[in-house]
Amino acid sequence: QGQLAESGGGVVQAGGSLRLSCAASGRTISLYGMGWYRQAPGKEREFVAAISWTGGSTYYTDTVKGRFTISRDNVKNIVYLQMNSLKPEDTAVYFCARSRRPYSGVYQDSTSWVGDWGQGTQVTVSS
Repeated sequence: QGQLAESGGGVVQAGGSLRLSCAASGRTISLYGMGWYRQAPGKEREFVAAISWTGGSTYYTDTVKGRFTISRDNVKNIVYLQMNSLKPEDTAVYFCARSRRPYSGVYQDSTSWVGDWGQGTQVTVSS
């Protein structure tokens, strides 16, 4: 089994940008679907973005489309989430996710595809 470690969170003003990183150890990400989820206080964890194991397909929840971009660097074993035009409602703990098996798909409507989670990184957007 491998581990996922998120970084890049912090406090930013509305309209600002952050780039989150998810570094994988112990298991390559290159054959795995990867994704980002977030959980705000008092709310359930929700899907944010995902990228297929080929890198050829990306998926976003409607509220972040056009503002967030997910990407992957299989050589560095890192997945990124570039977040622009941040809003106070983006405030949450952001979690990295890796698919349970290689070559498997990613799904917006279920977390059953996730095999590994990171510990999360806090993103706070002030108004």
